This record gives sequence, C-alpha cells and structure tokens, in this order.
Amino acid sequence: MARKELPEGTVLLDVTDVSYASFAKDFLERTGHEALVCHGPAEGVCPLLAGAGCDKIDAAHGVVFQFDLDRPEHRAILARYKKILDSEIPVRVVVEHGQDEAYAELLAGTDVWAREPTAGDLDAFAAQVEAADRSRGIDE
Repeated sequence: MARKELPEGTVLLDVTDVSYASFAKDFLERTGHEALVCHGPAEGVCPLLAGAGCDKIDAAHGVVFQFDLDRPEHRAILARYKKILDSEIPVRVVVEHGQDEAYAELLAGTDVWAREPTAGDLDAFAAQVEAADRSRGIDE
C-alpha cells in the first residue's frame, strides 16, 4: 500500500479515549512527529470493514491501536490493519488485563502495551516508526 506524502514518523492514534488521544497527539506534535487521530466512525461501521478505503491508515507510518478487543468489530479492524499494512509498519496495541492472552493469535506480529502508554512509550514508538521509515527508504 502506498504511503501518502507526510513526514516520516507519522503515527495514527486509533483510540476511543478522547482525552488520551489529545494528550498523545499534543505530545507527538511537540516532539516533531505528525499525529493523526481516529476515534472510529460516529455511526455505522468502520469504512475499512465496509470495503472502503481510509485516508488516515493510508497515511500512517505507524499505528497505536487502543480499541476494546472484547468487541468483535474492533478485533475485525485490527485484523484488517494487519492484512493491508506493510509488515514493516509498526503497530502497537494497547490491551486491557488478560486480552494479550485471550487474543494472542490476533496480536501476533504487533507489539503490545498492557497499560496506557506514557510520553516515554510514545516517544520510543515514534522513534521506531522513523527507523522503520528509513529502512524502507522513506525520507522527510
């Protein structure tokens, strides 16, 4: 899938928690990283699950996914990301207690945070995304 023309290190924050998304976006942008936010569709089904495209996932060079994996539609979104994203694009999934074991097969190939990511976690992830961009030859 072709990446859109955004700076290296662009991170998609695919999260339901509005206050956390605001914190994470502000932090990433203050540290020089482009950040996109998706809270899911206001109504209906995610366009990716409906067979449509998504500009945000197309532009993402890395994804922080923080939806509830106990919900089938959220698992389906993560499965779709894993199917359409280049395997070198880092994906971090924030899970609730026990979800890392319950959904181990779905989480294979992703990195898992079993707690809400801190500023340090986000900074390290953004650096990982930039490194993956450089290894794929994507420059600012």
